[in-house]
Amino acid sequence: MAQESPKNSAAEIPVTSNGQLEDSHEHSFNRDLKRSLPVGLGLSETKITSHGFDSTKEGVVEAGPFPGARAQQKSGPVVLADEVKNPAMEKLELVRKWSLNTYKCTRQIISEKLGRGSRTVDLELEAQIDILRDNKKKYENILKLAQTLSTQLFQMVHTQRQLGDAFADLSLKSLELHEEFGYNADTQKLLAKNGETLLGAINFFIASVNTLVNKTIEDTLLTVKQYESARIEYDAYRTDLEELNLGPRDANTLPKIEQSQQLFQVHKEKYDKMRNDVSIKLKFLEENKVKVLHNQLVLFHNAIAAYFAGNQKQLEQTLKQFHIKLKTPGADAPSWLEEQ
Repeated sequence: MAQESPKNSAAEIPVTSNGQLEDSHEHSFNRDLKRSLPVGLGLSETKITSHGFDSTKEGVVEAGPFPGARAQQKSGPVVLADEVKNPAMEKLELVRKWSLNTYKCTRQIISEKLGRGSRTVDLELEAQIDILRDNKKKYENILKLAQTLSTQLFQMVHTQRQLGDAFADLSLKSLELHEEFGYNADTQKLLAKNGETLLGAINFFIASVNTLVNKTIEDTLLTVKQYESARIEYDAYRTDLEELNLGPRDANTLPKIEQSQQLFQVHKEKYDKMRNDVSIKLKFLEENKVKVLHNQLVLFHNAIAAYFAGNQKQLEQTLKQFHIKLKTPGADAPSWLEEQ
């Protein structure tokens, strides 16, 4: 006997006369399908619809809210995801702000040079900055001359040392002029020794002045440059605000005026802060400069005077007073164990 073929599951779904599923059976079918699927798949909001038998399309699974699903939602806090920021848009915004700020500052600088724009001036602070820049040039000239003196003195000391060695050699080989060559050899060696002591004092003077000019003063001038940039930005945004205030006030201009007022206040606070920083640095720089140059000028004077007076003891005492240690000529460099 031929076995009876299994029934098609679609034949068991009752349909209406026009080929559509009955509503009650459709709901029952969807509910049974929902219960039979795993909960974790998130298919609670999936329903299955069917087209008529005369349609050429098969059953379609549509993603959408399942009838009755709203009643099953659990109450709780609703978390809204933050808007995802686009890095390219952020960079573009930064470039736009930088370009706008650069344009305003450039326009302010050109207006000042042409005599059309106004600039904020602190007369007392500007005078101190001008004096500092002028003094820096003069100190650089002193530093250059002291370096030249050190180079020439080094060459002279080197020549005196060689001359002393030559006299000493002739003193041993010329018996009839033994004493004369010997006196000159001792004199040149003594001069070379005193010259090395003076050279040590001059090099110490150069190192201290170089630190003052190229580090301390330069650091203060860097703060001055930042202050001047803040002043230009402040004047640029101040000019924009003044121009907007002179214009009409309506619904279009009031937001611009308010935004300009906020930007002006930000740059005003920055300008005030930089002006205060410059004033403090100039005060401390002046105190440090007087202290450093006082000691170095006393050292330079005493060392030069003792050297040309031939007072060897006074010359050595001057170096001890300022804690200057001379390197012994030909001394070997310390080993790496001694440096640890």
